Amino acid sequence: MSKVRVRFAPSPTGPLHLGGARTALYDYLFAKKNDGDFVLRIEDTDTARYVEGAEEYIMDALEWAGITPDESPRHGGNFGPYRQSERRHIYDRYTEEILKTDHAYLAFDTTEELDEVRRQYEEKGEVFSYNYISRNKLKNSLSLSAGEVQKYLDENIPYVVRFRMPVDRILNLEDTIRGKFSVNTNTLDDKVLVKNDGMPTYHLANIIDDHEMEITHVIRGEEWLPSLGLHVLLYEAMGWKSPEFAHLPLILKPEGKGKLSKRDGAKFGFPVFPMNFTDPETKEVYPGYKEHGYLPEAFVNFLALLGWSPAHDREILSLEEMAEEFDLHKVHKAGARFSKEKADWFNHQYLQKKNDDEVLEMLNEMEPVRMSGIAEDKLLKIVSLMKERATFVKDVYDNGKFFFEAPESFDEKALKKAWNEDTAEILKEFAEKLDASAFESLLLKQAIHDFADGKSLGMGKVMMPLRLALVGELKGPDVPDILEILGYEESKSRILNAVNNIR
Repeated sequence: MSKVRVRFAPSPTGPLHLGGARTALYDYLFAKKNDGDFVLRIEDTDTARYVEGAEEYIMDALEWAGITPDESPRHGGNFGPYRQSERRHIYDRYTEEILKTDHAYLAFDTTEELDEVRRQYEEKGEVFSYNYISRNKLKNSLSLSAGEVQKYLDENIPYVVRFRMPVDRILNLEDTIRGKFSVNTNTLDDKVLVKNDGMPTYHLANIIDDHEMEITHVIRGEEWLPSLGLHVLLYEAMGWKSPEFAHLPLILKPEGKGKLSKRDGAKFGFPVFPMNFTDPETKEVYPGYKEHGYLPEAFVNFLALLGWSPAHDREILSLEEMAEEFDLHKVHKAGARFSKEKADWFNHQYLQKKNDDEVLEMLNEMEPVRMSGIAEDKLLKIVSLMKERATFVKDVYDNGKFFFEAPESFDEKALKKAWNEDTAEILKEFAEKLDASAFESLLLKQAIHDFADGKSLGMGKVMMPLRLALVGELKGPDVPDILEILGYEESKSRILNAVNNIR
């Protein structure tokens, strides 16, 4: 058996969508599972829709997610070039070959002429298709004489190359995910293989590239399933062995109806791209998972389970573990519903797996100014206390901001619950009893208990207003831990500030 080789072949017409990223991931997992190669090929023949910076974005996004190609425009390889725009000489050669057969023909119809034909069909309540019925009445090398064709060529009349779909043939097709099915060729049209600028369309270029690059398995989105019959026939026309095909299900909107789009992300407030992307023309920024604070490990784990189920219903798997388990036969046929809550859950799980030093390093990159001046041992204690409650790294700072900034105001509901007419005097007396030499969590806990017992007070009478004075509201980790991290001077200052300013 030949070595497994798969490819991910996006068009640089915009940022990499969640669905495209999942296709790349499944390609990668399948290749690693089978000791094969994962190829990234840029299909940039659609020059009209080309977006500046999109190719670099695609490669950067895959690198961030850990979906690293074995071959690509950036990594090189033995089957390049890996951009279709650099492979024109290859396509020209094969175009000449297929035109020598009965499987392709030249079509000289202008856009205006085809629009007029389409209008005439619509007037009769019919749908126009350039197919086995209509092609003999249109302006092409099947209906024209050899002399007329040559005349058009001599006059440099623009033309496209179309595939000649066979008549009355039943194609027996097979998809790894969806199984076997049949297609009648009479339902298929004569697709354009080469545009009038000489560049091939996706249909021709991708099968030439897959053949030249020795691709054994084509894993792609289900939107390409209707093209499978044409592609199989193209392989046959060229005398090549067809690869195996697998068409992945859609990623659905959160409510489960329809394909997830960038508009859904904007509407519901979640990213649908791996990384931020700035439209070079409009300057609009499309938000990404990376900048939202998702860890790449969580991103790929969440992404992998949108349409595939590992054994024993496992959910937390490393990229290596996913590759060991991955099986195309276990990819679902039905669409997978997107859930931001589940994405957040995965990120929380992976954040808890990080040690405190790793989280602190990431936090320092995000909040270098606000965290400066605080000793590393104290920062590590803050991380340790706040990480358990965090979904994102930034939550460690946002939810623990009181460690870095004294409260400027106090929560109204908390005041009503924790503060009464004798609270100020209680806290003032507690502050005077604080011992700077015994500012460790366990000692502070005992000191609070001793103070409350000595005053015959319930712990809530001391703990709640103390927390309010230190934090500004009734939240956060244990009060003794907060006191230890803030230190003697800052803790006493905050307590006395509350005493003097809360009325």
